[in-house]
Amino acid sequence: MLVNGGLVRLKEVLFKLKPAERKVADYILAHPQKVVQLSVHKLAENSGVSEATIIRMTRALQMSGYQELKLRIAGDLTRNESDHSYQEIAIGSSVESIIQAVSNNNQQSISDTVSVLSAAEIKRAAAALSRARKIDVYGVGASAVIGYDVKQKFSRINWWCEAHSDFHAQLTSAVTLTEQDVAFGISYSGETEDIIQSLTEAKRQGATIMTLTKFGRSSVADLADIALYTSSVEQSIRSGAMASRIAQLNVIDILFVTIASQLHDQVIPRLEKSRIAVSRTKRNREK
Repeated sequence: MLVNGGLVRLKEVLFKLKPAERKVADYILAHPQKVVQLSVHKLAENSGVSEATIIRMTRALQMSGYQELKLRIAGDLTRNESDHSYQEIAIGSSVESIIQAVSNNNQQSISDTVSVLSAAEIKRAAAALSRARKIDVYGVGASAVIGYDVKQKFSRINWWCEAHSDFHAQLTSAVTLTEQDVAFGISYSGETEDIIQSLTEAKRQGATIMTLTKFGRSSVADLADIALYTSSVEQSIRSGAMASRIAQLNVIDILFVTIASQLHDQVIPRLEKSRIAVSRTKRNREK
C-alpha cells in the first residue's frame, strides 16, 4: 500500500504552526522533490531552522519523525502525477463545468481525507462503538446531517444511538452518560462551542469521547480519546462545505463497514431484516 499524505498534512496545519515550524513547512511545500533526498541536518540548514524544530513539526503532523514525513511526501509525488487539484467554481459557470468541478472536488476531498485518516484510530473507534451501551452523537448545522446519518446506520442494526443537533438536548443527554457510553462529537472546524461544552460534560460523566474534525489540533479534537479526521478543503473553493460533508460521510461509511465486517454474524442479519421490512412498504410497479 502506497503511503502518502505528507504534503496534505502540511497544508492542513500550516497556519497553526509556530513561526520556526512554519518556516520549514514553507520550504518543504516549495521544494518537495528536493526534500525527499535531504537529511534532517541538510533540511535544517537549507530552511534556516534547527533539527529539533523539524522533529517538533513532524509531531504536529502526527508522524513518528522526519523519515515518515519523507516517505509520505514521496508517496504524494507519485500519486500527484495522476491527481487533480481542487477546482474553483466561477459565477455563471456552465452546467457541464459545474458537474465536473463539484464531482472533482468531492473526489479530491475523499482522496485527501484518506491521507490523514488513521487506520489505528478507525479500529479503536469501531471497538469503542461495538462495546458501548449507548452512542450519543452531537452535531450542529451541516454536521448535524452527519450525526443523523450515524444514528440511521446504527439504528438499523438495533444499537442504541441518539443524534442531537440542539445544544440543550445535547447537554441534557450528556449528563446521563456513563463510562459504558460513547459521546461522538462532529465539528468540521473543531471549534464549535456547543460541541465543546457537550463533550466536556460527557467526559465529566466518564464517557469515551470520539470526535470527527478537520485535520490538526482543535478544541474539539483535544477532548477526544479517539480522534478521526477529514481533510480541510481549500478555503477558496465555493463548494468547500459540500466537499467536506462528503468526506465526513465517507469516514462514517468506513467506520460502519469496519464494524459490520468484524461483527458480520450479528450485523448482517439485522441489516437484512430491516431491508426486507422497508421493501414491503414499496409499491410493486410490475403488477
